Amino acid sequence: MRKLENSELERKSIEDFKNSQKTPIIIVLDDIRSLHNIGSVFRTADAFLIEKIYLCGITATPPNKEIQKTALGATETVTWEHHTSVLEVIEKLKKENITTLAIEQVESAIFLQDFEVEDNKKYALVFGNEVHGVSQEAVALCNGCIEIPQLGTKHSLNISVSAGIVVWDLFQKMKWPK
Repeated sequence: MRKLENSELERKSIEDFKNSQKTPIIIVLDDIRSLHNIGSVFRTADAFLIEKIYLCGITATPPNKEIQKTALGATETVTWEHHTSVLEVIEKLKKENITTLAIEQVESAIFLQDFEVEDNKKYALVFGNEVHGVSQEAVALCNGCIEIPQLGTKHSLNISVSAGIVVWDLFQKMKWPK
């Protein structure tokens, strides 16, 4: 077994990325305080050809040196927009027939491993503040909630870790690329 060289990784150019068919997932980040978390989510979104990221509330936006430390250029490839209100973004996405899912621990949440994706459906995943999570108002507005099962004492994951877990799970359930 030999570790691959960077030149062997078949990396897309920025133009190729922009022209590629995207995974039908949108990420919504609401009131994310950590610039490194934001950058890490951009990098995950780049890795899985995510369609778009909405940065809401106090979530910082590129260009930003601290976001760039973990994004490593993904802010140049992944399409993003900033909006003041996450509620307006969720309403907009629902009007576009996109299924909105809060990633949160709530009554009647579907455990991630039990969530089934539907063909030809686009999903928006809403991630909330590192301390307070997804707001109750946003949870109530979403089509549903997904919970990442946790068995330890904390029952809390870093936002960038949560995003990576959920995006990977939906990505592989979609059998992307087809």
